[in-house]
Amino acid sequence: MGEAERGEAAPRQAVTYFCAREHRSVVTFSTEAQVPESWDCPKCGLPASLDSDNPPPAPKIEPYKTHLAYVKERRSDAEAADILDEALQLLRSRRKSGDIIF
Repeated sequence: MGEAERGEAAPRQAVTYFCAREHRSVVTFSTEAQVPESWDCPKCGLPASLDSDNPPPAPKIEPYKTHLAYVKERRSDAEAADILDEALQLLRSRRKSGDIIF
């Protein structure tokens, strides 16, 4: 199937993006489309921009936090001790009353 059967191709523009690892990515857009300021580099995944002299820096990767780390951010040690005491009292009272606790 040739171009005559499909019609003429829309006018296009090639835009070059640059990442912090000095990769060049050429992306083709329609001339009517709004060109984005940044684009993810297809080679390394870092953000890339139109400015070859000042590519965007790599994003800072935060280390993985456990559930306990998030809890410790929200609760003080005194609050944690109070919650633990309350839970133990409830557990002990249920055991005394004969409840089956798994």
